[in-house]
Amino acid sequence: MKLIQVKRETKVEKRHTIKMGELTTKVTYVKKYLLGLPIKTIHKYRETYYGEVKDCKDCFLFV
Repeated sequence: MKLIQVKRETKVEKRHTIKMGELTTKVTYVKKYLLGLPIKTIHKYRETYYGEVKDCKDCFLFV
């Protein structure tokens, strides 16, 4: 068993952008695990409808 692992997990989330409004998109989280427990989210990015990959800093979680 490895001590430190890096895993990717994809979820479908509702996000809100200023230009487009509500947006349902796939968000991928890259997390670091220590002994199977998540300790840090390294990066998160989303995929657009056209297949582009963008950072999640320009859109907000829709509540």
